[in-house]
Amino acid sequence: MTANQLSEVIIKGMEEKKASNILLMDLRKVKNSVTDFMVIASGSSDTQIEAIADSIEEQVVKAGEGRPWKVEGKNNRQWIIMDYVTVVAHIFLKEQREFYGLEELWGDAKVTRIN
Repeated sequence: MTANQLSEVIIKGMEEKKASNILLMDLRKVKNSVTDFMVIASGSSDTQIEAIADSIEEQVVKAGEGRPWKVEGKNNRQWIIMDYVTVVAHIFLKEQREFYGLEELWGDAKVTRIN
């Protein structure tokens, strides 16, 4: 599966649990980028954040890919990072997302907002 296809599966997992403000960042042409794509989304509660992460993992496994290489943040459920190497998913509580402003760090990335 290509990184582009994987990002689509991750977005589907986010949409399944009503994630909001989904953003796809294409970093393939960004110098010194650590991944090909970042997918960022928000949830309204710690329970929803966890449900979104579980849905992503379920959709990716169902699509024939393995589990993420690394997952961080499942204990506090305010910002969960799921690293699939070529695609990294970030699921934030709204306040945490605003505080860290991850989108602004990658100004050279091609950004697509998912409705």
